[in-house]
Amino acid sequence: MRILIALTYYQPHKSGLTVYAVRQARALAEMGHQVTVLTSQYDPALPEREHTDGIQVVRLPVAVRLSKGVIMPSMPLQAWKLVGEADVVNLHVPQMDAALIAFFAKLRNKPVVLTYHCDLQMPKGLFNQVAGFAAHLANHISARLADVIVHNTRDFAEHSSFLRRYLHKLTVIQPPIIGADVSQVDVHAFYNKFGLDPSRRIVGMVARLATEKGVEYLVHAMPEVLRAYPDAQVVFVGEYQQVFGEQAYKEKLLPMIEPLGDHWAFLGVVSEKDKAAFYEVCDVLVLPSINSTESFGMVQIEALTCGTPVVATDLPGVRQAVITTGQGKIVPPMNADALAQAIIEILESGVRVEAKQMLTISKHYSPQSVAKAYDALFRKLRG
Repeated sequence: MRILIALTYYQPHKSGLTVYAVRQARALAEMGHQVTVLTSQYDPALPEREHTDGIQVVRLPVAVRLSKGVIMPSMPLQAWKLVGEADVVNLHVPQMDAALIAFFAKLRNKPVVLTYHCDLQMPKGLFNQVAGFAAHLANHISARLADVIVHNTRDFAEHSSFLRRYLHKLTVIQPPIIGADVSQVDVHAFYNKFGLDPSRRIVGMVARLATEKGVEYLVHAMPEVLRAYPDAQVVFVGEYQQVFGEQAYKEKLLPMIEPLGDHWAFLGVVSEKDKAAFYEVCDVLVLPSINSTESFGMVQIEALTCGTPVVATDLPGVRQAVITTGQGKIVPPMNADALAQAIIEILESGVRVEAKQMLTISKHYSPQSVAKAYDALFRKLRG
């Protein structure tokens, strides 16, 4: 089957949406499908065409940026061509070009599957609000044209101001998540590489330094955590220096983190091997997200498959990892006191996820399981 996957940012960009699409595309290609990814050349240094992991990647030059969105003048011509070559079109939204691609697909009688990742909430400012309105409109047009809308959980869909209008089109498919085997050699190498102390309690976080991640609430929680565990250290994995559209948030946050000294360590973007070792050494992983821009939090499952319990905020979709596995705690959003107490309780318990449950979680969320679900959906739509 010839599958066209379209999204604004593809690898090497790092975000939950991008990671999802990369893993999905690879697993579908491994099944024997011909997969083409249509995306932006957000970095001019990236090749416009590339064949990697059995996938053809087509990147279109960016003329203008609208907040986190992009304008690509060559999109109409390329989309028309690639839609014509595809058997099915899979759009990952939010993305501003989704409406145009969906429209072309309907003109050419190609089934459209819309993978909806999260609600869009833009930063303040007229420019950002205009960009947000355009993207929101594009998402609604795409949803109306789509044959099926895929999301991670029904919990999020029923609470989403956007998705609850389209529940009659909803199909739930879990996100693709890779559980990794980690040896003690890998763990020791990780400690040495990043200069971390194995005797300290590690509170982990994996994210971009972005407003919706609620990083400041972990910052505010740490004084209370340190009163109970003076050696505790936050280890933050992910992009924190050059995050699109988040410069103001970074400038606000870094002075708040500075007084914590060596109780907070930024590692930046790390390899998948190092990230797996990171999960292994964490005593707890924290996901303090504050709004529906976070719809699931794949990092929770990644941590659980390495045995690490999590603390997540009580947001639709986000809370499902803890609810379905029973491994961790749920706290109210934007509540540093509750977050601190939950972290302390997990550190006190010293509980890890049992090996049998780790394996069950890993199999359920594997990219292969997700690809099989998409394959069945695509075949059903093609008749």
